Amino acid sequence: MINRSTYRVLAAAAALLALGAGAGCSTGDSAGADPKRVDVVAAFYPLQFLSERIGGDAVRVTNLAKPGAEPHDLELNPSQVGQVSDAELIVYLKGFQPAVDDAVAQNGGDRAFDVTSVQPLLDASAGGHDHEGEEGHTEDSGGKDPHVWLDPTRLAGIGDQLAQRLGAADPDHAADYTARAATLRADLTALDSEFKTGLATCQRREIVTSHAAFGYLADRYQLDQVGITGLSPDVEPSPQRLAHVIEEAKEHQATTIFFETLVSPKVAETIAGQVGARTAVLDPIEGLAAGSNGDYLSVMRTNLQTLQTALSCS
Repeated sequence: MINRSTYRVLAAAAALLALGAGAGCSTGDSAGADPKRVDVVAAFYPLQFLSERIGGDAVRVTNLAKPGAEPHDLELNPSQVGQVSDAELIVYLKGFQPAVDDAVAQNGGDRAFDVTSVQPLLDASAGGHDHEGEEGHTEDSGGKDPHVWLDPTRLAGIGDQLAQRLGAADPDHAADYTARAATLRADLTALDSEFKTGLATCQRREIVTSHAAFGYLADRYQLDQVGITGLSPDVEPSPQRLAHVIEEAKEHQATTIFFETLVSPKVAETIAGQVGARTAVLDPIEGLAAGSNGDYLSVMRTNLQTLQTALSCS
């Protein structure tokens, strides 16, 4: 049986071979399968959402992360490396998916649009408060928080810049891209207003989450995130971290421990049992669940309703 480490090595080797083959067979024409539309590769769902809303019927968008799959540890198969090589525009978030970063570095060139160049990332923090004699309350929280899309106003800024990049790739439709970005900005501004109003008066402002994905949402709407783990959702929290989170949840009388659609709820359920709370889904929208009919806007509104219930907002 091939273990995970060996699989990663084999996948990386296959990706490099595909890159070499792509370079050898390239015709220099990146128009893709449909010469009437711009071929866009999006690294994961929120960037697919942006590309489709702004691109409209003038683009063909391929999402490298499949529905229902956790995108942090995405491994690219040779076909996906070829899609990156052939794309006219690659929309990605540097530092979030190492395999995508590698493919872009090998063959992205000036076709790559790194959204962190528009919105600099916040420092990551698992959150929580210091207590006398306690250590490690920001365990596994180093580096930058990539979940910038959970602030609708920041996502709107990325959308504006994406429209410019699409316009440069396809000047005939530049005005259309700009207009659609403006429409999307209006939708995101309305969403931001709903969150501000909906979370203005709550009995509690602490959110205990399965991993520290909600820093931007907490920063925008004056919430206090307490992440059971740090940025990586599949890292097991230490006993000290679990004890800290349980203490925080009890201190702030948390009624809800949040887990995610793409990650196991077992740890959240354990903490909920310890503090007498329930569990609920708070979706970081890293990807849609398989078979989902929702989109970024609808999932964010579901998140708002969940938060209002959990935090007893009037």
